[in-house]
Amino acid sequence: MKHVRMRVKASATVLAATAALLATAVPAHAGTFKVTSNCDVPWVSCSNEPELWEMYNSKALSLSRGSYITSWAEFWGDVYDYDGTSEYQGSTLETYRYVFNGNGSGSGQYVKNNAGSMQNCSEVNNYRVYFNSGYGGHSQYIPHRDAYADCVWYDLDSTLKNNEASQHFA
Repeated sequence: MKHVRMRVKASATVLAATAALLATAVPAHAGTFKVTSNCDVPWVSCSNEPELWEMYNSKALSLSRGSYITSWAEFWGDVYDYDGTSEYQGSTLETYRYVFNGNGSGSGQYVKNNAGSMQNCSEVNNYRVYFNSGYGGHSQYIPHRDAYADCVWYDLDSTLKNNEASQHFA
């Protein structure tokens, strides 16, 4: 019987020591950041300046006397999910959420499923905007602008207006 009691005592001691160690362990911290451009995410490689602008409102509600009265976010290249992106940096999970910038309507709102129009400011890159994350579902083609012309502005179609989730080079 003594032999059995010692095993029970030893097991209880090991469990208590393990519980004490776990209670003092430092958990991994998560960092969440809000950015208005995917080029502001450290692990996203942007070869150019952002060229596809998402506008919170449709074109008719975005300008007044030549000035923006709506908020915007800007992107370059493929964006798998307008909700944002996450990655572990060591033991820390960092998440970057895309939000609209500016002082106009929509400022601070999340980009995903909140845009009314797009501006393509590239002279060479065409884009396709998708209903679903991961480049799926209904999409709208957003062609590039001509050289020396202003950015081309497109209202999102009725399916994508406030229902856009990703973009891809077309």
